[in-house]
Amino acid sequence: MSQITLYLDDATQALVDQAAKAHGLSKSRWVADIIRKYAAHEWPPDCLALAGRFAEFPLSEADGASTVAADVPRLGF
Repeated sequence: MSQITLYLDDATQALVDQAAKAHGLSKSRWVADIIRKYAAHEWPPDCLALAGRFAEFPLSEADGASTVAADVPRLGF
C-alpha cells in the first residue's frame, strides 16, 4: 500500500477530522473514499437513471437542435 503526504491548512484539517469522525472512519480511509468517489471516470447511478427521461429534449438538428450556437460578442484585450 502506498502512502501520500498532504499539506492542509488548519481549517481544512479540521474538516477532514470532523468528517472522518462523523463517518466512523480513520482520516486515511475517509480521504481514500473521497478520492475514489471524485476521481472515478463513471457517471453516478442517479445521473445514468436520467438517460432517456426527457422526451422533448432535441438530440439532432432534425429534432430542432442547432448544431452551431450563435456566437456572442467578445471583449477585446
